[in-house]
Amino acid sequence: MSISDISNLFGFLGGLGMFLYGMNIMADGMQKTAGSKMSQFLGMLTNNRFLAVGLGALITAIIQSSGATTVMVVGFVSAGVLNLSQAVGVIMGANIGTTITAWIVSMSQLGDAFEVMKPAFYAPFLIGIGALLLVFAKKQRQKTIGEILIGLGLLFMGLDLMSDSISVYTDAPIFAKAFEVLGGNPLLGMLIGALVTALLQSSSASVGILQTLAMNGVVTTGAAIYITLGQNIGSCVTAMISSAGGSRTAKRAAAIHLSFNIIGAVIFGVLGFVMFTIRPSFGMSGISAVQISIFHTIFNLTNTALLFPFANQLVKLSGILVKDKPEEGLAEGEEGEGDEAVLAGRHLDERIFESPAFAVETAALEVVHMGQIATENVKRAIDAIITGNINEVEEVYKTEKVINNMEKLLTEYLIKVDNLSLTEHQKLVVNDLFYSVSDIERVGDHAENLAESAEYMVNHKLDFSETGIADLEEISSSVLKAFEYAIDARQTGNMDSVRKVSQYEDDVDSIEEELREKHIERLSTGECAPSAGVMFLDIISNMERISDHAYNLAGYVKNEQ
Repeated sequence: MSISDISNLFGFLGGLGMFLYGMNIMADGMQKTAGSKMSQFLGMLTNNRFLAVGLGALITAIIQSSGATTVMVVGFVSAGVLNLSQAVGVIMGANIGTTITAWIVSMSQLGDAFEVMKPAFYAPFLIGIGALLLVFAKKQRQKTIGEILIGLGLLFMGLDLMSDSISVYTDAPIFAKAFEVLGGNPLLGMLIGALVTALLQSSSASVGILQTLAMNGVVTTGAAIYITLGQNIGSCVTAMISSAGGSRTAKRAAAIHLSFNIIGAVIFGVLGFVMFTIRPSFGMSGISAVQISIFHTIFNLTNTALLFPFANQLVKLSGILVKDKPEEGLAEGEEGEGDEAVLAGRHLDERIFESPAFAVETAALEVVHMGQIATENVKRAIDAIITGNINEVEEVYKTEKVINNMEKLLTEYLIKVDNLSLTEHQKLVVNDLFYSVSDIERVGDHAENLAESAEYMVNHKLDFSETGIADLEEISSSVLKAFEYAIDARQTGNMDSVRKVSQYEDDVDSIEEELREKHIERLSTGECAPSAGVMFLDIISNMERISDHAYNLAGYVKNEQ
């Protein structure tokens, strides 16, 4: 091997590295730009499978990775956010969306009219503009656009470098022989495509490499078609690995993805074999990068059209491939302490980390869920005080353990989310969610304190006067409204809810001060027993603290606007 050969090898490896790294940067920047829009797309998913296909294609086109989309689908299915019927549509759409990258790669071969679109022409310009935005821009959105431009530029420069390194070997007999073998052997061609894609963990990247070879005329039509079919099968590996530690439903989602692509590859592989047998010269002819993009698109569109009516059958097939077995943990219908926390743990699936925007959104939804549980617990505690219902007290104690477990799960999850590639605003949201979890847990503690007061009063046969009960109902009404509006503000981002929290918190402060003075006056005149009086002051103090935490929660939301 000469120095020239070693130099070309280094050039090819360097170009491959630039291509893969550029694709990674571009996809990461696009995810950041998409932000909560992708969460809105997911929220639009219904049982309308046409819509699911469209959204799957759109999300994949945005994040430039069908693997990332299917891994997220596996995570959402495992968390119970999506069912398998909805997942089928998203997976089909993901295969269509992944064709976008192939068209980006092949732009330089679209003809003389697109001469200015060749990578060597404008890739350095994209990198230059991207770098200027990244270094000098003040707004996060502009910096993210800079990342996308740099990624796109590196992707094209990597392709150009790989192409230059290979071009000197286009006439080498070994290439002609190798692709002659692959073009005549569908199984071997598909195997090579699947292996390369599995190793790179990206069908877009492996198709891009194949297109680079095609640009230099070293790939035959037969070999390119079989390898492309194998690349679609290899794209399933990421989701299969992701589902390994998941629920059976998650494994079935990955099985649907695999069976969908295998069925399509078999159908097209058989058709290709028949065609190339009838016309061997067609199979041995050259193929361009644009033609690979055309075939890649036709394959995914046709495969989706063919199998779309059989989506329910694909779900049934996944049930055959991944058979039912008793799930670990609680049996069906069995209830145990902390069920709500277990449910939250299921929703906080780390596969969602493939999309940081979804991960932040999921965390926020679970914080809202925790807040709703705490709200119900405060209501129980207040009811126990007013009615003396000891059963409510036991429910408060039980739910408080759930809230504590949720705090632990959410805190651990948020720590991991904070280490993802986030925008400045997403980092701010995650930071506020940390504080929100702590505030909600403290509200749970105050609910427990109220329940303890109720239990003490029942055990010691203490009662409040009718005036005292009326006073408690007045302050508790404002406290509950403040906390409910705080949770609504977190869920919707509604600034009207934030303002109402502030109003009710002011009301609670005023009422608490007024009630304290009135109650001390009743104690001094003997209208109220000292023991009951101490409990009354302790109760309104806990209620006032709850409204303070509601004010904190609303303040975090206001801070994010």
